[in-house]
Amino acid sequence: MADRAASQMEQDFLTVHEPEQASFDSLNAGRISSAAPWSLGAVIALFVFGYFWIGLEPFATPGAERAATSGGDFLNQTVVILMFTVAVATVARDENRKALFLPHGLLLLILCWFSLVSMFAVDPATAFRRIAYAVLVCGCASAAILLPRSREEFDKVLATAVILVLGLCYFAVFIVPSIGIHQSSEVEAALAGDWRGIFGHKNMTAAAMALAVMFGLYLRKTSYSKVGTMAAALATVFLLLTRGKTATAMLPLVLFMVWIFERSKLLGMVILLGSIVVLNVVLIGLPRFEGVRQLLASAGIDITFTGRDAIWAYALDRIGDRPWTGYGFQSFWGSKIVSKTSTESWAYLAAHSHNSFLELLLGGGLLGCLLVVVWLIVLPIRDAGTAFESNNDTALTRLFLRIWIFCVLLGSLESVFFINSGPTWFTMLVAVFGLRLQASATLRSADEADRNHALTH
Repeated sequence: MADRAASQMEQDFLTVHEPEQASFDSLNAGRISSAAPWSLGAVIALFVFGYFWIGLEPFATPGAERAATSGGDFLNQTVVILMFTVAVATVARDENRKALFLPHGLLLLILCWFSLVSMFAVDPATAFRRIAYAVLVCGCASAAILLPRSREEFDKVLATAVILVLGLCYFAVFIVPSIGIHQSSEVEAALAGDWRGIFGHKNMTAAAMALAVMFGLYLRKTSYSKVGTMAAALATVFLLLTRGKTATAMLPLVLFMVWIFERSKLLGMVILLGSIVVLNVVLIGLPRFEGVRQLLASAGIDITFTGRDAIWAYALDRIGDRPWTGYGFQSFWGSKIVSKTSTESWAYLAAHSHNSFLELLLGGGLLGCLLVVVWLIVLPIRDAGTAFESNNDTALTRLFLRIWIFCVLLGSLESVFFINSGPTWFTMLVAVFGLRLQASATLRSADEADRNHALTH
């Protein structure tokens, strides 16, 4: 069935139909050979991917703030604003502009709610600046998959980006090891010898390499099969040498879950939702009971989850103080509120919750968390099922689904949502917006697509 769909995709182009019957070209809206010159949109898309994956200073001193952070650096702020403006303006010239920031209503509601609760934050100005930066990042991710003229050009951008990232990471390890490998002289001396490449920490690198493996597996099914095979192999080796246990364990699990999802949407949904519940309810809640802690300890399980249990307990207590509104967008950790409760636990020194859902509750309360869960969890599950049932490119849908599931599961043990340090959040956004496009695209003739392209350009 996948082969027949792929064959049909070579004959037809795609258009997307939203409920209001608006239509636009999707990623598969054209055919461009691998030898074709780069379009302006593809160049912009490559720059966007490069910024969030590599940054402006790939060989910065370990521990220094890198590109795609919370937006506190003036240069990065300026680059993101310019990048957002150019990317969105380029898409706006095309019929694809109707796909930007889908779903419009829900995203607007999320923006309004977090803006409202941030008015009562300890530092409203900082909260609003971070909200603005989050909007810019979302816009860049939404535009990034609309900028390439075709699936083939998207593949070219992805292949180029992943090779650049892997090349720089290996260069850092072998040529600049003080940057590319954790050193014994650093604060976390226990990590000495773990590879981190151009990223600031081995955990961030491990997540990036897991995503790079997924890119490679996808590219193996395209005209860049050799590049894909090489990328998957190099990323796998690098992932193992980071010794990042979470990402390494999750990668095969994610591949298996997507394999199940393709064959049984219902079973795949049950496994996925069950995994989210286990990671967020069982692991966070049950260890607070002494009997459960003793049971886990007897099974040889680290009941502290490398110190996360204290942070989770502290975050839950603070959420109980303001369950409805939270403390404002990314306004809790490091605030005066935290310093006032510093005697309760060392956990107040943490930079974040090490859990994306707790972070949402701290930032926007129950309603804010619910709105984001609908956007990032509920809708992508629906879109993935719809996409696999359609005639769209199965390999592309599979890539987006793998990325999304990995980031959601990782978000149960790390703060991923709206966290811009590293490529994980940006890549998850690309997957979420991509699944929406894959789910809402329908086939149309090549002649019609050519006429549309000519009229809009």
